[in-house]
Amino acid sequence: MRTLYVVTHPEATHHVEGVVGGWHDSQLTPAGIRAAASVAQALRAQVPDGAEVELFSSDLRRTRRTAEEVAELFGVKPVLDRRLREKSYGSAGGRPQEWLDRRFVPPPAVGERLEHDEGVAGAETKAAWAQRIYAAMDDILQSPCEHQIIVTHGGSLTFVVASWIKMPIESVGYASFPVPSGSITTLREDDFFHNRQVVSLGDSRHLDSAKDG
Repeated sequence: MRTLYVVTHPEATHHVEGVVGGWHDSQLTPAGIRAAASVAQALRAQVPDGAEVELFSSDLRRTRRTAEEVAELFGVKPVLDRRLREKSYGSAGGRPQEWLDRRFVPPPAVGERLEHDEGVAGAETKAAWAQRIYAAMDDILQSPCEHQIIVTHGGSLTFVVASWIKMPIESVGYASFPVPSGSITTLREDDFFHNRQVVSLGDSRHLDSAKDG
């Protein structure tokens, strides 16, 4: 039985500074580092002792730092994969959020959503974003390892889950699975039916212990 634990990085500097994240290489805040430690402890409590574990992470600093906390408890080395990054917001990355808000062109309710131009130079389309997450997931699932941890970003988690449940990529233009920062989403495939389950989405109960730190 395969289980994936998908972690969204906790609080990073772009959250508190009010700037656009995406590929802007922000760092975890002190609160974010405490939350990452709580994520690691929660994962350690869920994965059976002695089980083989693989750890994959986006290569940006905020996810790498989160993965380092997990790696220390499990004694594994994270595999960094830039395909697990958040959406690229192009020229908006690192700028004030209100700068992006003034220029952003939302997708239509009906019509082309995957290749929609959001009005920001260099920004990824939803199609390009989804395609790279799907490709990363295909490679991760090539491994027979039964316990895999993926550290990614809040936006990208939607496509991790969509890929897991084998949603056709042409349908993900409407998909959205919002979760809190620092959350754990648990995905499982059974050995009999080979059903792809979403066991829990965006669990953040473990963060309660990090708030007072």
